[in-house]
Amino acid sequence: MTGGREAALRTARRLTESIAALTARGPEPVRLEADAVLDRSDAVPVGPSGGPVSPNGSCRLIRAADHWIAVNLPREDDADLVPAWTGCAFGDAVWPAIEAAAKAERADAFVARGAELGLAVARLRETPPEGTDGVLVDPVPGGEASPPARKRVLDLSALWAGPLCAGILAAAGHEVIKAESRDRPDPVALSAPAHDARLNARKRRLSIAFTRDALLPLMTQADVIVTSARPRAFAALDLMPERLIALNPRLIWIAVTGHGWSGPGASRTGFGDDAAVAGGLVEWREDTPVFAGDALADPLTGLAAAAAALTAMERGTGAFIDAALSRVASCAAASA
Repeated sequence: MTGGREAALRTARRLTESIAALTARGPEPVRLEADAVLDRSDAVPVGPSGGPVSPNGSCRLIRAADHWIAVNLPREDDADLVPAWTGCAFGDAVWPAIEAAAKAERADAFVARGAELGLAVARLRETPPEGTDGVLVDPVPGGEASPPARKRVLDLSALWAGPLCAGILAAAGHEVIKAESRDRPDPVALSAPAHDARLNARKRRLSIAFTRDALLPLMTQADVIVTSARPRAFAALDLMPERLIALNPRLIWIAVTGHGWSGPGASRTGFGDDAAVAGGLVEWREDTPVFAGDALADPLTGLAAAAAALTAMERGTGAFIDAALSRVASCAAASA
């Protein structure tokens, strides 16, 4: 097998070195071990990589009529969408139904229909490399630069990549508030408390209603905002980045998404395993792709987003940072 695992490790090492250099002059230096950042096996039950099923068991590599795809079903209600996607009956075995339907259809069309239903599906290598380590940074024009200092960070993200990014900022000495929805708290706290502690222990947690009235005061007081929701969630609350940046031109907004903040991927669901496949970050057994690791796009994106945020802090001006899991994976894969 060749490719993805070594590329992920090489990318993680370079990013951890960059983070160490960027934080050396800040409140607290941050030194991370790349191998440890990519590995959550001591906190989450995962199996080995190197097969067609992801180590966490929720994602599979499946052959469509013309190409390989990844299908990720990590949420309890994902299986309920499979009959509408494949035409199978409710109660049918999910994975055989997906495999049979995929074989009869071209990958692009099959993935597009699954994505429209809100499933985390992707075609292998569908995302080209773009940006610095897959991160697109849009500096905010105007406004005087502020010297590097202890920043107030609002972490509105969940799962792995966004919380890792904000956790690195907390380790660097910045004040981080992790605001969680009372109705939909970060599921990692319940499913993997040890992993949650590693990501969030240095943050102050706040449980609130995710309404405009509750979020706006927190967002206007923040120097840095980390999010992992898709744009439509903020549009519904009239809390889009351009609105907040207009109020505070030195604001740094870090948007972690599966397939990018803008363009056709903005409405798509994406998680670490399917996004890694979208970027081509896999191993190969002859002509068959297999998973190179556990949700690799997540920790790599957390590192890349943190490095971009620390660079923006050092520059002292505002920025919108678009950190897409699939783009980060694609850039890592391109280094193989």
